[in-house]
Amino acid sequence: MKMAHTCVRVKNLEESVAFYQTAFGFEESRRRDFPESKFTLVYLTLPGDGYELELTYNYDHEAYNLGDGYGHIAIAVSDLEALHESHKEVGFNVTDLKGLPGTAPSYYFIVDPDGYKIEVIREK
Repeated sequence: MKMAHTCVRVKNLEESVAFYQTAFGFEESRRRDFPESKFTLVYLTLPGDGYELELTYNYDHEAYNLGDGYGHIAIAVSDLEALHESHKEVGFNVTDLKGLPGTAPSYYFIVDPDGYKIEVIREK
């Protein structure tokens, strides 16, 4: 078994695709339109990684209530500080670098256009 994808529902499909492409370099691997059922699926992957992030766009749907059950997805990067700085320079909604209690900073959070949190962690 292996993980296949994670789905997040988005209000503005093109804005969300642009965010993930700009912030992390995701590439669109496929797009499936279902106009008769009023939804579109866009699958994004990171270069060299088969795991997919599925963006689901339901036509004419209002913003989603994220509730309190969703935590975050995590993306591992080799140069945490450089990406953090570039995300701040672009004006993305990011936290300061953080560490678990008693540890050096090793992660931060960035928020996508729909309010979903993404944890950016130092690659091991």
